[in-house]
Amino acid sequence: MAVYEVVKNGDPVLREKAKQVPKITPNVKKLLDNMRETMYINKGVGLAAPQVGVSKRIIVVDVGEGLFEVINPEIVESQGVETDMEGCLSIPGAVGDVPRAASVVVKGLNRDGQEVSINARGFLARAFQHEIDHLDGVLFIDKAENVRKEG
Repeated sequence: MAVYEVVKNGDPVLREKAKQVPKITPNVKKLLDNMRETMYINKGVGLAAPQVGVSKRIIVVDVGEGLFEVINPEIVESQGVETDMEGCLSIPGAVGDVPRAASVVVKGLNRDGQEVSINARGFLARAFQHEIDHLDGVLFIDKAENVRKEG
């Protein structure tokens, strides 16, 4: 496995709409493995493929409830609104208060090509929304209030 360098704000790939993954290949599975390692090494709770320079609709999320790997994720339901502080591996040192849905249902494919449906609340819901935003070229600072230096 390899650890990728996390792409920083200003790189055009972070503003592109990522492409659907038409077929799960060994390269897609390798990308998932490397994204997972990259997220853990950087002490993140989520990572989207554009953050490692790959314009594909793939995310990994682990907020302490176990690893989720989702290919072609989409939010199919959302409820409520909560505002909380967020940061991003692609924007080191910055945090901001971001309003997000309090709960979401995310659908997509797992690494074996099986459909998954994930009911997420609280921090997990926030992480999914943050990573799926990356797939549409949206950064947390686009939605945040009170953006400031961390610490």
